[in-house]
Amino acid sequence: MPVIDVAELAPIRRLIATARGDTGQSRRVANFLLAWWNASDCGGFDLTDFWAVDKKIADDMLATAALIAGHHDYPDSYGLREDFEGLVALWRPQLLQQRMS
Repeated sequence: MPVIDVAELAPIRRLIATARGDTGQSRRVANFLLAWWNASDCGGFDLTDFWAVDKKIADDMLATAALIAGHHDYPDSYGLREDFEGLVALWRPQLLQQRMS
């Protein structure tokens, strides 16, 4: 696991909590996170979605983007595999059904 400051993970953890919700902001945050997880399968992220989330959420997304750019690691490198698999199950259940077929 890469060595990073615990504070660097805080924005990601808040985003995961938001993405577990059932709101338009939750959907946008999930799209952002899942684009990091696997953009090919989960889809990309529309940058104009930053306009549709609260400033604090946008700040967390930007902090996460900076971490992604600076560390070159996927979420599972930070022990977040189960969290992201849960987001796939919640927001992209068709991907799980395709695996079972």
